[in-house]
Amino acid sequence: MNIGIVLLAAGASVRMGTAKQQLLLDGEPLLWHAAQAALHAAATHTVVVLGAQEATHRAMLESLPLDIMYNPDWEKGMGNSLKTGMHRLLRIAPETDAALIMVCDQPGVTAHYLNSIILKYGKTEAPVIASHYAGTIGVPALFAKKLFPELMSLDDKQGAKKVIQQHQSITTTLDFPEGAVDIDTPEDYRRLAGATLQ
Repeated sequence: MNIGIVLLAAGASVRMGTAKQQLLLDGEPLLWHAAQAALHAAATHTVVVLGAQEATHRAMLESLPLDIMYNPDWEKGMGNSLKTGMHRLLRIAPETDAALIMVCDQPGVTAHYLNSIILKYGKTEAPVIASHYAGTIGVPALFAKKLFPELMSLDDKQGAKKVIQQHQSITTTLDFPEGAVDIDTPEDYRRLAGATLQ
């Protein structure tokens, strides 16, 4: 079973006002935390898609055995970066059976949780395995190969959630309450940083 991970880290963090990828959590940047989770999961390849501040973010990760790529069209939207990452994954690992899509601003994501998704896929071979939190389903989410064409034809402004919504009847979910914690605004970060200090 060949599982590839696509870590989306290309955004400019407009609402945050500063690059989320560089925000520190337990002394390490969020992007580093996400990359470590991906690396220690039971995946065969990990593609990291960079965009805004590419040189700075690449330097953070260059010591890690990741496939790091720059998406020159990152400003077009998350869907564009997702498609770009999928193309790269299938170019370096055409034998990939399923792709696990994740983002870098969910600090609750760990290798253990990613492995829970992969294990669920191994047991069920469900076409979609998505995370359930805060009354919604979303990423991290795993998609079987038969859905790759849909991921790779998304509108530039749409993310993986669009494919999940279109296939809810064949989607298996895992409860992931930590997924409700993402970092979009300075208030989100202050709340998270305060919680980790307590």
